[in-house]
Amino acid sequence: MGKRYFFCGIGGSGMLPLALIVQARGGTVEGSDRSLDAGRTAKKFEFLRARGIRLFAQDGSGVVDGGQIVVASAAVEETVPDVVSARRVGATMLTRAQLLSSLFNESGCAVGVAGTSGKSTTTGMLGWILSVAGLKPTVMNGGVMKNFITEDVPFASAVVGEGAFFVSEVDESDGSIAQFNPKVALLNNIALDHKSLEELRRLFGDFCARAEVAVLNMDNAEVARLAETLPATKRMSYAVNGPADVTASALAPAPGGISFDLFVHARAIGRVELQTPGLYNVSNALAAIAGAMACGVAPEEAAAALKSFAGIQRRMDMVGSANGIVVIDDFAHNPDKIAATLAALKTFPGRVLVMFQPSGFGSLNLTKNELIATFANGLGAEDVLFMSEPPYFGGTVNRVVSSAEIVEGVRAGAKQGFAFADRAACAERIVEMAAPGDRIIVMGARDDTLSQYAAELLARVRANAVEALIRGDGEPVRNGDRGAA
Repeated sequence: MGKRYFFCGIGGSGMLPLALIVQARGGTVEGSDRSLDAGRTAKKFEFLRARGIRLFAQDGSGVVDGGQIVVASAAVEETVPDVVSARRVGATMLTRAQLLSSLFNESGCAVGVAGTSGKSTTTGMLGWILSVAGLKPTVMNGGVMKNFITEDVPFASAVVGEGAFFVSEVDESDGSIAQFNPKVALLNNIALDHKSLEELRRLFGDFCARAEVAVLNMDNAEVARLAETLPATKRMSYAVNGPADVTASALAPAPGGISFDLFVHARAIGRVELQTPGLYNVSNALAAIAGAMACGVAPEEAAAALKSFAGIQRRMDMVGSANGIVVIDDFAHNPDKIAATLAALKTFPGRVLVMFQPSGFGSLNLTKNELIATFANGLGAEDVLFMSEPPYFGGTVNRVVSSAEIVEGVRAGAKQGFAFADRAACAERIVEMAAPGDRIIVMGARDDTLSQYAAELLARVRANAVEALIRGDGEPVRNGDRGAA
């Protein structure tokens, strides 16, 4: 590339991997981030500095001449100092989606993974299959792919390959999916999240229509309807619960994974064993296998590669256990993702303590009723929901709906819940209530400090257990046993 890029918000889940790809392709990369200014997620920024990326405060000081290309998400406001400086010096401004789509569209074989849920895992699975097959793909992911982590690359949300394949998550939340022209389009599902269903149908429909091959989830009613609008010659389908080109049967869930028999065009391929639990990961695996087939990989080879797929960080990620209490870190943030995670947890016995931090007031406003229904239906009578208010990082936002309203609706459905102004108060109550046999799960997106929060919860649970042993009663402090509702 040979150009100078400045990433505004370089630590973001969508920006960091893109910055790494740009740097690997010869660009000079610099950047800023509000989290850096606030002293959050220091390890991520140490990693970027170690790779020779110069970091600045997000005060405009890093944008100094018109030769720079300033990359920012579509949500970054004109009042952000870096943007103000870019306008003043005449620097080129690109959205993250504009830069990513240009790299994606120029590749020899562009594979876009779209849908309301499951994009990161499906992208990681497909990237791993193509890598094992020796195709050396470039992979752009919103989550850290455990298979690609090395000592030098602890934040492996991107892989820079030498081959023609470019596998990337494609985002519908800001409408930027319209800029991507895939050769292979994977569509996991369509459900209410950031936009209305009418808008989503149009965006996803156009995305699939532009592809040479569309890989479609027939278990999702919206996707199945979309499939009817495409010629049969450009469709490849998959389904766990219905007829399709790629299907599964004889599912066997386990606490740490799930296995199933794979069929392609009704032909038995073999047993697939996943290290990632949950029915939704069977669907993600079928999507990845079908996508790999569209890229020329045999289903037998794809199935074999998935046996060594280690997963994505913050996707049902077990942080650890203490005193019989398991702490899990998870990215679930919209109704579909939350429902899938709760279903996976409730496959096995034990109370579930859910700490849910909404990713923003916008999505909270849009999905209020769906969130209430999801928690009211997905939680058991003994389970407990804990919610903090969404984090606020500046800018204008409509704060019409609060977490307290979600909890109030869940409690109206005869389930237990608490709402707190901040997550520190959530932690106090969770640790107070936690008992052997419980699963504590931290849910939320767009806030890297949630993983640190989950680790701190585990540390506090462990300390609580040690205190109980010192006292000699063998039980943790359980002042919260008075009840949760």
